Amino acid sequence: MLLVFDTSSPSVSVALLGGEGGDEVLVELTSEQEMRHGEQLAPLIEQALEQAGASRLDLTAIGVGVGPGPFTGLRVGLVTARTLAFVLDLPVYGVCSLDALALEAVTTGAVAEPFVVATDARRKEVYLASYDGAGARLEGPAVAKPDSVATELPVVGEGAHLYPEDLPRAVGPQRASAAWLGRAIVHETAELLDPDPLYLRRPDAEIPGTPKKVS
Repeated sequence: MLLVFDTSSPSVSVALLGGEGGDEVLVELTSEQEMRHGEQLAPLIEQALEQAGASRLDLTAIGVGVGPGPFTGLRVGLVTARTLAFVLDLPVYGVCSLDALALEAVTTGAVAEPFVVATDARRKEVYLASYDGAGARLEGPAVAKPDSVATELPVVGEGAHLYPEDLPRAVGPQRASAAWLGRAIVHETAELLDPDPLYLRRPDAEIPGTPKKVS
């Protein structure tokens, strides 16, 4: 049984996959409150296991979205993934969260031509990557101002809804789904990564450097 979660957006997504082919979505849950990753991820995992009638000992692997996304949210997800993998002695697989959105959009028929995935990066910016019609990533991920990456291509993700003037062709899902992350892992339809964060920029809070000498 594969446990997967994504904390790259303001909400938390958790899913359990299993079944004969390993890609059956047994449970998928999304947090009701936003921007509270640290408080909601662990309870959602326990809730998902309970709904599936399973325990942590039934897990065979861990999957996690590596972003890009805000520093705090990604840190919660990645630390949890690494900790569970260590304690339970399980493999852990990372997937770019934008790739999961692309896979969902292509598989569900939301797009059938080259497209862009753009998500909210705050600071009036977007995280984005470009894909071909089959969902293979061509460029990115990167972070940019919407007006600098304006396009008439279809745009998957929340960015199109936030900046319709620059990204007018909104299609498909808005936020990464743990279930689709899981399918990407099971079928290896996205690059499988180490559980390291794709921050793309420095965090707002930083450790102060060495004080300058007073002359």
